[in-house]
Amino acid sequence: MSRTSLSCAVALVLVVSITTSAAAQTRTASAPSAADLSALLESTSRSVSPSVVQIFATSYTAGDGLVPKSGDLVRTERASGSGVIVDPAGYVITNAHVVRGAGRIRVEVPRPSTGTSILTETADVVGGQVVGMDLETDLAVLKIDREKLVAMAFGDSDELKPGQLVLAFGSPLGLTNSVTPGIVGAVARQLEPESPMVWVQTDASINPGSSGGPLVDLRGRLVGINTSIASMTGGNEGVGFSSPSNIVRAVYEQIKATGHVRRGDIGIRVQTITPALARGLGLGRESGVVVSDVAPGSAAAASGFRPGDIIVSLEGKAMENGRQFQVGLYRRPVGSFVGIDVLRDGETRKARVQIAERRDPLANLSAAVDPRQHLVSRLAILGIDLDAQAGVMLGVQRVPSGVIVASTAAGAIDSRDGGLAPGDIIYAVNTKPVASLAELRSVLDAVKPGDPVVLQLERRGTLMYLAYSAE
Repeated sequence: MSRTSLSCAVALVLVVSITTSAAAQTRTASAPSAADLSALLESTSRSVSPSVVQIFATSYTAGDGLVPKSGDLVRTERASGSGVIVDPAGYVITNAHVVRGAGRIRVEVPRPSTGTSILTETADVVGGQVVGMDLETDLAVLKIDREKLVAMAFGDSDELKPGQLVLAFGSPLGLTNSVTPGIVGAVARQLEPESPMVWVQTDASINPGSSGGPLVDLRGRLVGINTSIASMTGGNEGVGFSSPSNIVRAVYEQIKATGHVRRGDIGIRVQTITPALARGLGLGRESGVVVSDVAPGSAAAASGFRPGDIIVSLEGKAMENGRQFQVGLYRRPVGSFVGIDVLRDGETRKARVQIAERRDPLANLSAAVDPRQHLVSRLAILGIDLDAQAGVMLGVQRVPSGVIVASTAAGAIDSRDGGLAPGDIIYAVNTKPVASLAELRSVLDAVKPGDPVVLQLERRGTLMYLAYSAE
């Protein structure tokens, strides 16, 4: 257990002890003791551990530079993470980044203990296959060739409250089936302003290797999948993020059934009402949600939505801000109907809108990207050749060839104009046209550290230059 987790556990015992002492002076009913809490943590850990697995992913990449023998032309890369069994038939949930690009996956499944030894329990190592991945939520579903496994039940992440005690399970730094206690720091943390994805924030210790492990409540239910940490050092600093179990369950059920995820959309853009918006638009209220755009031909347009409409409620739940509305729609399956109350000209109107499949061509392209083949290391991007099919999907009409940026690392390019973004199309480097990944790599390889680099690219239909100094 890390120092942070140990301090957390001690603090929890102290809190319970103090609460017990104070309660004894004011009421006759007995409060939970430190021993009660310890016993609860122990029993929860004992029931959960058989469902937690360690995952080993092996991938193969080209060797670097000159090699002394032909066997070094290919380099083996190994990574490990965690996962949780959610179906006795052998279905496992983990993070997509744990298994993405892997050529071989092995899963270490705990073997039921038959003794009382305190030494590490034995485990069976079995092969695993990827059923499907969802990059937007960083989730993946594996299938292992085992049955009658101990599966963990899903909890309701909407019931989580800040301050609630939770446990994080996994194999941090390769330490198999570790458990650390903590509390929920926030229940709907948004890491990107425009993203509908929200995260459970926790101070339960999460470190490299914990990715894909379960976040569990004291009833032994899955309330999240541990995914990432906010850290200045690369290790746990008390701020970790988990995918909420309700989103995890929706993604898992779709991948298990079809191998991929379909997301819904009704075709409107909304914004949180501010005092300035309220005064300028004459909305009559200084809080809530206002419709700023309605896509032509969308389900919202067919239902009569207009820019300037105020969203009062979604499925009977009052809407307080734009993010809440986006998250409310995020989990709704394609083809289902949602009830929305709208305020217009002082009158409330009720609409029932069918959710259509969200159009996101970049997500479809990104799902096919293999880091082993599509990495452009000098730009820290994964790129895809722009061909006729990709051009139709993206609506490209400016230049017929180039390289599409499928994903990129934040801050990889130090430019006054910002960095590259998913969906950008690189057409030229220092006036030299690039029509493919191979050409882009070749031109960049000739650039020396300190040389100026100017990328000509298209972003959302507009050509622009992005200048920086090579490192």
